Amino acid sequence: MFKKLILAVVFSLATLSWSSFSFAGPCAGNGSTQSNPNGVDAGQYTQQYELAEFEQLAGCEMQFKENPNIASINATIQGNKALPPVEDRLPEEPLVVRPYDSIGKYGGTINFLSNATEAGTSDMLSTRHVNLLRFADDLSTIVPNVAKSFEWNDDFTTLTFTLRKGHKWSNGEPFTARDIEFWYEDLMMNPKIREKPYPYLLVGGEPMTVDVIDDVTARFNLPSPFPGLTATIAWSYNQFFMPAHFLEQFHPEIDSNADANAQALGFADGWDALAAYYGNSGWTDTPTPMLRNPDLVGGLEYAAYPSLEAYMTIEDTTEGRVYAANPYFHQVDTAGNQLPYIDYQNERYINENEIRLLKLVNGEVDYKSQSVQLESAPQLLDGAESGEYNLQINPGCGAALFSFNVTHPDLEKRKVYGDIRFRQAMSIALDRNEINDVAYYGMGVVEQFVGISPAPDFVSDEIKMHMAQYDPDGANALLDEVGLKDVDGDGFRELPNGAPFAMNIDYATQGIGGVEVELVARMWNDVGVKTTFKEVTPDEYRGSQSSNALDVHAWDKGQPLAIIAGNPETFKAPFGNYFNHTQGMLWAAYIDSNGTDGVEPPQWVYDLSDGIDKFQSYALGTAESNEWGKKITTMLTEQTLLIGTVKAPFPTYHRNALKNFTQFKTTSYEYYRTYPYLATQWWLDE
Repeated sequence: MFKKLILAVVFSLATLSWSSFSFAGPCAGNGSTQSNPNGVDAGQYTQQYELAEFEQLAGCEMQFKENPNIASINATIQGNKALPPVEDRLPEEPLVVRPYDSIGKYGGTINFLSNATEAGTSDMLSTRHVNLLRFADDLSTIVPNVAKSFEWNDDFTTLTFTLRKGHKWSNGEPFTARDIEFWYEDLMMNPKIREKPYPYLLVGGEPMTVDVIDDVTARFNLPSPFPGLTATIAWSYNQFFMPAHFLEQFHPEIDSNADANAQALGFADGWDALAAYYGNSGWTDTPTPMLRNPDLVGGLEYAAYPSLEAYMTIEDTTEGRVYAANPYFHQVDTAGNQLPYIDYQNERYINENEIRLLKLVNGEVDYKSQSVQLESAPQLLDGAESGEYNLQINPGCGAALFSFNVTHPDLEKRKVYGDIRFRQAMSIALDRNEINDVAYYGMGVVEQFVGISPAPDFVSDEIKMHMAQYDPDGANALLDEVGLKDVDGDGFRELPNGAPFAMNIDYATQGIGGVEVELVARMWNDVGVKTTFKEVTPDEYRGSQSSNALDVHAWDKGQPLAIIAGNPETFKAPFGNYFNHTQGMLWAAYIDSNGTDGVEPPQWVYDLSDGIDKFQSYALGTAESNEWGKKITTMLTEQTLLIGTVKAPFPTYHRNALKNFTQFKTTSYEYYRTYPYLATQWWLDE
């Protein structure tokens, strides 16, 4: 018996040793892809592995390889020192990415087009973006990225991240949990840097706290349950970390020499330097000091602050930007090649839509989606063969919306826009079927905006079509009730006080197609509301919106259920952000100032805000979540604050030479463009 026991133990140990600790040798050079697994099973997540997981499944020990051009690439990054070997640049536990179709080849420059600085750029930004987490390409599974792992407690009030040992910033300095704490506590929650926190960085309007447990462990402590926080991290362009080792030297509340440090470089003070590097908006393409003041470059160790992204800024001018591959990037492919494959990204600014389209047709761009409207699809499809590119037509998350400035500075217009009967009239004055046929070739779906897109099952068909039926007679009757009547007989209505009434729609093709705007303006004119329209640049549109000067907001908007679970902005005044619709700005100011500024909002605004807080405190799919979801979508829709028209698909363009490009499930900003589709494993076959 004893002998049998000894033999059993020896056999068990031998089996354990073979399965857990032994490898057949180095991993095969041809690697494993999603289209050809090469004998390697998928791990916990289809698109990626942790290193130990991959080596276990592949039965091999990974050998790391680098871009042969990496030394010359590194030389273009201001402040970077000579590189150590690739295995010393990677984390001890790199993320192993499983490419879609092939192990790529190194080299080349990928070419992008944007409208202007901070306009039409999220497309390009998303190709190099990283965050602690991301959505996988099924758009439902949240997977680790910068973080190695994450864990909730039982009631969704603490979220703990474990980082990758040995992870480094693009300058080779350690990335630690302090960088997460610094970003949240010292930047995002500091009113001297950001006057008002983003709604999605609060829980029920209250801030979180961040604890540094050790160098590789950070914990978010939430004031109440907020299971949607992981979804927020997975989609947000706002990265949940910043390089404390670099930015602390300019922070007056951290470094007593911050002002002197900043002034030595030509900045007014430490806050000015932080604004130049980080940007008060937190938007990730705020121009670097290279553009802000080129004379500063010679005195700065880093012209752009260190990054964890796949690429980092090496040139920033009024014509465009250039990015170089990050030599310390934390991802490798299944053959051990450090990602990304492509050496450089070149982004050029062109504000004229027709010129952008011409460059696309000529095959001068490698990838483009943002600002390409469906109305341009026929022209692009006609040129696809000769231009050697492909055009996907994919569903969008949102739809083109119109909304009225309910806190307009003109008090007479404010009364009209704030009257629900006016908003209802403007909604039923729209022939959405005609808009669909003319602007979207019948490919869209007529639908009211309900706050969540696509509308979940808890939203009734009645609410989805609330005030969406074409009824010009009903619209005219409602406008009469509001007191808008044609006093002078010119065919257009005057304000209730007898003054002339005219609306203008400023629009940018980044946010909405010109054909739809023209149709909507004509339909509103048909019911006697004089409406003109004018194309402007995205920056002009946003500037007017930010100064509360627009009559009508016109922009694509829509957030899926998973995003709304973490981001409440659609249901809280001003019901959007700088990049789409900001309605009721003076209502928001009144709420934020506890009544000392702005204009007091109606009670439903408070009820809606409380409702989204309740909704976000429950896990999606629960009875409580569905109940509150139904309440808030019904409340928002019945106010007809944001008027939906047609939910239409959008084009996604890429050159045939761009490899490992997959079929997108949605062409939209809402999941942060390309981020779920692993742009770090794209490569150029030329």
